[in-house]
Amino acid sequence: MARILLLYTGGTLGMQLSATGYVPSADFAERLDAALSVYPADLLPDYELQTLQPLIDSADLTPASWNQLIATLADVWTTYDGYVILHGTDTMAYTASALSFLLGALDKPVVLTGAQIPMGEPRSDALNNVILAMQAAGHPRAPCEVCIAFHDRLLRGNRARKCRTQGMDAFDSPNFPWLGEAGIHLQFSDIPTLSVGSPDLSPATFEAGHIGVMHCHPGMSPRQVVHQLDEPELRGLVLLTYGVGNPPGLAGQLLTSLRQATERGVAVLNVSQCGQGTVQQSTYVTGARLTDIGVIAGQDITLEAAIAKLAVLLARGQHGQALRDALSHPLRGEMRALAVDSE
Repeated sequence: MARILLLYTGGTLGMQLSATGYVPSADFAERLDAALSVYPADLLPDYELQTLQPLIDSADLTPASWNQLIATLADVWTTYDGYVILHGTDTMAYTASALSFLLGALDKPVVLTGAQIPMGEPRSDALNNVILAMQAAGHPRAPCEVCIAFHDRLLRGNRARKCRTQGMDAFDSPNFPWLGEAGIHLQFSDIPTLSVGSPDLSPATFEAGHIGVMHCHPGMSPRQVVHQLDEPELRGLVLLTYGVGNPPGLAGQLLTSLRQATERGVAVLNVSQCGQGTVQQSTYVTGARLTDIGVIAGQDITLEAAIAKLAVLLARGQHGQALRDALSHPLRGEMRALAVDSE
């Protein structure tokens, strides 16, 4: 029987209501053990529970938290057959994406999950999500990659997004099929697997202020554009554009500022504001001009994966053409390959 590690990092799943609102449950480990003990031993893999100290408030997540998770995994990687990370839902997609790029090729599954309602409360989804994640992490057919297990769905971690704030089906992967689905049985898809190998368990050197996000919108000010792109610490920018990758003209100021930024080495990744679909910079003149000045088409990458990918590549010391090449191509299945972009 498979042996897995449950790593509790914080989040709604393990909270309980207090006079001042939800707070971490002091006896979460005991409550989870009790809830899982009612199931026959052969239905779930053997597990051990470890609690991260201090717990991570999902909204306060930083790249240093990703290094903390990597360090924890490094200590136990040879001990278990799979890993489940219990995580807050607000930033789970960022963490899943970052871990996919930090770890690289895997020889074991790493599955993140959380909950919309704390364990033990009426209609809580916590236990069902934990059981799905455990079964996926311990299954011999499970994909050896970073996944998110939520509401009977197994999703590629760097393709997933939190799409709903109130529904139990909070996570989906709008531009990529599910890796698996839990009905009467847990079934895995026939999607081609990612490359398998020994993970990179070394920490990365993250520095704050090197990444920016520019959200294009009607009425954006050229002065704001210049101010953001002139930031001396800026090394990478996610440009959130309309539709298939179209930016506003701003009387030529946006393109001018972007060109100046790319010329001094800032990597600019064009990501669509649409939930579904891909960036195609060649479709319209405005998009084609982005290609001319060195802006990289992000294809169908999510905002969360784009930010995480930039952060990890910069933290691993990538720059110049090597950074541009890495951003232009899928590293761990996070985006479609340019070579198949025939639409």
